[in-house]
Amino acid sequence: MSLALRRVTPAERRARLAERHLLTPTGRAATAEGVVRALVGLHATDPATVFLSAAARMDAPTPGLIDRALYDTGDLIRVRCMRRTMFVVPAGLAATLHAASVTDTYRRRPEALKRLAEAAGWDEARYARAEADLLAALAVRGQATSAELTADVPALAQQIVTFPGKPYESRQRICGTVLGVLAAEGRVRRARPAGSWTSAQFRWALSTPFPELPAEEARADLARRYLAAFGPVTVDDLKWWTGWTVTYTRKAIAATGAEAVELDEGIGYLLPEDAEPPARTEPRAALLPGLDPTPMGRRHRDWYLDRDHTGALFDRNGNIGPTIWWDGRVIGAWAQRPDGDINHRLLTDPGTEARAAVADEIGRLRAFLGATRVTPCYRTPLERRLAA
Repeated sequence: MSLALRRVTPAERRARLAERHLLTPTGRAATAEGVVRALVGLHATDPATVFLSAAARMDAPTPGLIDRALYDTGDLIRVRCMRRTMFVVPAGLAATLHAASVTDTYRRRPEALKRLAEAAGWDEARYARAEADLLAALAVRGQATSAELTADVPALAQQIVTFPGKPYESRQRICGTVLGVLAAEGRVRRARPAGSWTSAQFRWALSTPFPELPAEEARADLARRYLAAFGPVTVDDLKWWTGWTVTYTRKAIAATGAEAVELDEGIGYLLPEDAEPPARTEPRAALLPGLDPTPMGRRHRDWYLDRDHTGALFDRNGNIGPTIWWDGRVIGAWAQRPDGDINHRLLTDPGTEARAAVADEIGRLRAFLGATRVTPCYRTPLERRLAA
């Protein structure tokens, strides 16, 4: 006779989320590095997300503190990893994430050579010359934008059509393809942007290639870190977050020794050392940016997000906009107007205490932003209305 699985209620899951994701009154981190380590990584497709996600969880955040962690200390690094998406991760974890993540065939050298042969008539020798010239130019400059590199190596300015026939088809300079391959191999990295901290025009710098690690061990390591930060989670959650196959996902969970528990959506998993429910903590409000890892880190979200609100908070591709949280649950949305003011809307009435806490967080965010204006890369219906 099999034993019944321990049930983990939505309330317990929300308490775990608030504690592990530094959303409790005393849980804030002193540094951006502390935030990144707690969450495994911060989504970095939108450069502003990194700063806003870190600031929401830090005691006394400033853009300068986060900037130094990203570009001066060497503790954090931008890499393309889970789901072929850009993340900011601890530098010491980058090789593991690289080995554990699904290979982005579009950025592998053989695929790049094939694509450039078809689209531009390049052969392997011409590619090798352009790549060597790019690396030499980067060594001379120290750091450079793609525009500066194409000025140094005119062959890289030639344009090709990327993802032909797809809805996101576009024209791109060959420089982008060559840099993408080098970045995927760890031979170059994104350095400080040419503009402010909201800018997506990054400089590039030389880097050390990632060491080769056993992929299966790397997947088990990543699964353990994910379970520690996000658990309990389902197989679907981990599969979605990583981009792995079902087979890889199940093997990685098994390798962690995770224990099965009962969730509303089915079987979930917790690490053995994480079986005890967290102590009840006082609720706290938080203003999280679009693409923040807390709402984006799972496939199943009904236990912290009202299903009726998804149409207002997500775009058509499943990207979430800026959200307001209270006690481990999404209760509204926010946006910055052109004049810098923070506009918000609560989608449910959380009570007097929560409304006061949200007002305090708005003031904290306003102080962090100062004169900076932030527009999310992915606009959602409610964010657009609030920003207007």
